Amino acid sequence: MPADVSSPIPPALAQLRDHSELAPDELPSLLERLSEVPDPRDPRGVRHALTVVLALAACAVLTGATSLLAVGEWIADAPPHVLERVGVRHDPLLPRRARPAETTVRRLLARIDGDALDRAVGRWLADRCTPAAGRLRGLAVDGKSLRGASRAGDRRIHLLAALEHTTSLVLAQLDVGVKTNEITCFQPLLDTVVDLSRTVVTSDAMHTQREHADYLLGRGAHYIVIAKGNQKRLRRQLRALPWREIPLQGRTRNAGHGRSEIRRIKVASVNNLFFPGARQAVQVKRRRTHRKTGRTTIKTVYAVTSLTAEHANPARIAQLIREHWQVEALHHVRDTTFAEDASQLRTGSAPRAMATWRNLAIGALRLSGTTNVAAALRRNARNADRPLALLGLA
Repeated sequence: MPADVSSPIPPALAQLRDHSELAPDELPSLLERLSEVPDPRDPRGVRHALTVVLALAACAVLTGATSLLAVGEWIADAPPHVLERVGVRHDPLLPRRARPAETTVRRLLARIDGDALDRAVGRWLADRCTPAAGRLRGLAVDGKSLRGASRAGDRRIHLLAALEHTTSLVLAQLDVGVKTNEITCFQPLLDTVVDLSRTVVTSDAMHTQREHADYLLGRGAHYIVIAKGNQKRLRRQLRALPWREIPLQGRTRNAGHGRSEIRRIKVASVNNLFFPGARQAVQVKRRRTHRKTGRTTIKTVYAVTSLTAEHANPARIAQLIREHWQVEALHHVRDTTFAEDASQLRTGSAPRAMATWRNLAIGALRLSGTTNVAAALRRNARNADRPLALLGLA
């Protein structure tokens, strides 16, 4: 059963989380993190603890389950020792009820507190995300709609997430409600990330907001934001800088997705831009050539950052801007490998919970050094012990 709000367990776990020198085997386990999620059920008649059901669902998704039906089938076939590892209690009088049924999983995920579940999973991943010493880490903020999970009035579920650049771990996720938007959810999302010090938050032009910059600076973080039409005065200031007099400071060439791309970057120190904490202005010229058509397009992007020249040189700034799009790679895996957009699950919090399990599965595989997620899921499906090992439950 989950810990009571008056229990000393949550404060103790918070102390563990804040201790940066804990050994891997001293970090809170997944079951401990899941115990922070409140149980929506009446305690009378509860046969399976909440942590048991949630852990089994997480294991099932790590074997490639893309629906609640597939999750239920995996649990039904799971060997007894796997059930025992996650805490299933054997009842000799009711052997058929020794494991959660698919209907139990379905009803529970539909009623679960999605915010609490995302916090628990995000903290478990954050515990195991150790940035390189002395190096700023990048955190990308971006949203994704669950296209198949349309609700009444054809309102799609839209999730805003914060993803660590180098590991592709989703450290926080929030449902953007029907009466709000990504802008108002930016600060609540990052409030769930315990430590933002030595972090550079990257985002698209929607989040180029002065309030966001003030918030990040107040938490000891940095930002890199794109200046477009929603910040006309800032964009005019950036375009008016003497870029022709500034020497080229970086050039990269990439090929992929049927096109070749050359990116040129110039950076200038500034102190009077119409944006809080701005210390450097950035100009990126992107030249793309499509291989099939031979058509070439040139686009100039302006950005501003709170990073000083001592914090990050032009090459590092260019890397952070490019790494932001790791979040699109995550969305691609969720759509193609886990068939997220094809899922028509709509009931309650279940669509969001399944998205959380996909983030957890991808994160656990990335932590293990996996590069091919689809192949790893097939491998896990052949041995029920492998998901337990990836989640630290073996």
